[in-house]
Parts: sequence; structure tokens; C-alpha cells
Amino acid sequence: MADRYEVIIVGGGMAGATAACALAHGGVKVALLDGHNPERKWPAGSVDIRVSALTKASQNILERVGAWPGMMQRGVCAYRDMRVFDARGGGELHFDCADTDSSELGHIVENRVTVAALWDELATLPSAICLTSVLVSELQLDAKARQVKLDDGRLLEAELVIAADGSESALRTMMGIEVTGWDYHQSGLVATVTTEKSHQATAWQRFLDEGPLAFLPLKNGQCSIVWTLKSETAKKYLALNDEDFLQMLEKASGGILGKMLAAGPRAAFPLRFQYARRYTDKRFALIGDAAHVMHPLAGQGANAGLLDAAAIAELVIKTRQERRPLSSSRFLRSYERWRKGDNLVMMASMDVINKIYQLTLPPFVGMRSAGMNRVNDTALLKTYFNQYAMGLREDLPRLAKGQACW
Repeated sequence: MADRYEVIIVGGGMAGATAACALAHGGVKVALLDGHNPERKWPAGSVDIRVSALTKASQNILERVGAWPGMMQRGVCAYRDMRVFDARGGGELHFDCADTDSSELGHIVENRVTVAALWDELATLPSAICLTSVLVSELQLDAKARQVKLDDGRLLEAELVIAADGSESALRTMMGIEVTGWDYHQSGLVATVTTEKSHQATAWQRFLDEGPLAFLPLKNGQCSIVWTLKSETAKKYLALNDEDFLQMLEKASGGILGKMLAAGPRAAFPLRFQYARRYTDKRFALIGDAAHVMHPLAGQGANAGLLDAAAIAELVIKTRQERRPLSSSRFLRSYERWRKGDNLVMMASMDVINKIYQLTLPPFVGMRSAGMNRVNDTALLKTYFNQYAMGLREDLPRLAKGQACW
């Protein structure tokens, strides 16, 4: 006998847990499945090596689903300025929250902080259940439901299954949904570093020949770095001792934060451009990295996943309120149309910027730096880019506008 739910979500990271919270607030009976029990407590003073730059739109979503207070309690860092430099051409961009209606441009948040706060909120919602240390072994479809068979033999079923199980999504593979994309032959090297100068609540980014180096401010005064390098270079830098690594980092930084004083553990992650050919199937949908993977140079991957979560939750709740089935092709097509185009525009933009900044011929370098300086000197253009970077654009889900969808 199968345990019955309205929606089953597989993958308890940021996108999956956000979708589960939103659905449960709307009274939807939802099960969230994950192969691990997410970390909820950690030693004082430790820092997650993975962080996200969350936009104002993402903050709105997390506030509405009830996770933001728990995130604030654990620690987030508002950034009020963003400074971007072209190391080769001399172009500069400066975005300031003073030019917006907000007191900050966004927040740098450890990934574990967001996930822990979401799971804390899920524990308070009666229509949500979380199952951990489980893996999906099989998906089946009958006339009334999609069945999920677990590796321990249990059988679950729901009107809709949502896959939020990451870029290597097992459920996407089970459904036969193909992906398109390419390897950048780059890796994102991440670490937490201590710098001589204060980060000044500013996100710093310096474009270098192999890729951008970003310093993201943390609440404890340190910075989280995301350094895009050729994969072979990243491998070499991982093998360096701390002293040599800090020397390389200081040179690459151009002195924007003074001397590099200390570095924590380092890791590197391969970078890809990847998107699913389709986001939906019968009683099935993809969200987050299971649907799309983009270059991290503007930190928009997590934000795109949160928008997916908000969009599908809004549509599920609306469809349910209208007493229509969640198997409705109209509902599933609406979700795909809503999110796929927006995601592809963002992904293509990141891809083009990444390629432009790898060009080293003087004419191209001169043109891109001139373009940066033109934007920096044009208030209207800066306002447009500021709003877009904050996630405040057209056709947002209601949660992203700070409105409930239930």
C-alpha cells in the first residue's frame, strides 16, 4: 500500500525545500525526500565553503515562506555596493544601493544557513513531511498518480512529482529527459579568506584572463571567494600550500582588499552550461539545477532555482484552488513557459559575458572596457542593470514580489 501525497519533491536543497515550504503554507500535502539529513547545527565560528548571493526577489520568497528569520538568526551579510573591474582593460562598474529604493543590493548567505532555516520551517507545517536517508529507485505512472519507489522498498504516490535533485538529476534520467550544454573547461575555486582591508559590505569582482575573481562579504568580516580558473589551473592552486596560494590570490586581486592574510579549506567545482530540453512530463516537473546550470559569474544560479520553486508552488496552489488536476497539461505547460524562457535568457547572458572577458586582443579589450565605463557613467543604464541584478524584473512569481500565493 502506497503512502499518498498531493506532491512529492525529491531533493531537499534550496529549491526543493523552498517549493515544499510554499506548498505546505498553501495547505498542500507534500513530502520532501532527500538522501541526507541536512546539517542544522555546526560549531561556532565555522563557515560553509559554499555561499550564494541572494537577490531582493529571493529574500522576498524566503521571507514569505517563513525561512528568513531563521537565516537572520544564523547569520547573513547584506552587501550595499558592487564593484566590478576589468583587470586587462581598466573598465570599472560601481553599483550602489543608494541608487535604489532598498538599503542593500542583496545578501551573501552560506548555503547551509538557507537550507537549515527552510527545514526548520518545514518542521512547523502540518501538511509537510520530510523523509531523509532515502533514495528513489524507480518512477512509475498509472491513471491517477505517479508512484515513487524507494530503495528501502517503500512505495509513495502523488498527483505530481517535482525533481530538485541537482545537475546530475537521477529522476531526470529516469524520465528520459535529455540535456543540452557544454563544459566550460573551467572550475570555480572556492574558499573563505581573511583580508587586510575591510570588505566594506561590498561584493568585489575582478575579471582576469582565465575568468572572474569574486570576493563576497561575510558577516564575520571575512570574504568568500569564487575564482573562475581553467580546470588545470584550479587543480594546481588546490595543491599549493596556504602561503603560496595567498600570494597568487593577492596578485590576482590587484590589491583591492590589501594583503591576503589567511585562507580556509579550498575546493573546486567544474563549470557547465546545461539545460533540460523540457521541464515537464506527465505528472512530473524539474526545478533548480535539475532543469538548468549556468556560469556562476553573477551568482544567479540559486536565485533562478528559487524563482522556479516559487513559480511551480504558485501554479500548483492555483490549480488546486480551481479544483483542476495537477496532471493538467495546461498547468505543466504554464510552468515550463513561465520559467524556461527566463532561465535561458539569464544563462545566455552569463555565457556571453564569460566569453567576452576571455578575449585578450586589444580591440576587444578596449571595446568592453569602454562599454563598462559607459554604463557606469549613465544613470539610466545603471538603474536598469541594478534592478535586474536585484531580481526585480517583470513577470515574477507572487512570492518574489513579497506577496503570498496561498
